[in-house]
Amino acid sequence: MTLTADTIPGYTTGTWKLDPTHSEVTFSVRHLAISKVKGSFETFDVTVETAENPLDSKISASIEVKSVNTRQKDRDNHLRTNDFFAPDEFPTIDFVSNDIRTDSDDLAISGDLTLRGVTKPVTFTGEFGGIIVNGYGQTVAGGSFTTKINRHDFGVSWNSAVESGGVLLGDTVTITIDAQVALQA
Repeated sequence: MTLTADTIPGYTTGTWKLDPTHSEVTFSVRHLAISKVKGSFETFDVTVETAENPLDSKISASIEVKSVNTRQKDRDNHLRTNDFFAPDEFPTIDFVSNDIRTDSDDLAISGDLTLRGVTKPVTFTGEFGGIIVNGYGQTVAGGSFTTKINRHDFGVSWNSAVESGGVLLGDTVTITIDAQVALQA
């Protein structure tokens, strides 16, 4: 994949802001070693600053921790405690890009992820969907990107042994961001 301003139809420089009605942040983690628990964050923001060279663009995202939703009230309330996200002390999960590159057919976005006050480098990989003018005359772009983190690296180490052996939660968390952004006038 060659990613230049000339190879992206409709490419333009500027500031792009999140369209929350067409975007989501989801996560999954192994549960009981036999399945996965999935959830989402209902409140988040993404800003993209496109540069003349698309690979020099900057992306930042911020997720409101208290907006976690796994469709199970007791579990959500537990995730909002110091065992997991500690939202009173660390209200957001933040990402700031520092490198964008093509990787085979994928786009790779590397940067710093801050969770519970710990900042670690991560790389999201996925696809840039393109740029179009929607039915309202607004220029929009979209993409879908995923990364995997070890939750212990960010101080999220709570777990519980299960009677059959093993533990309740896996160590690896998969985070996916499906985002649509709109060019600001």
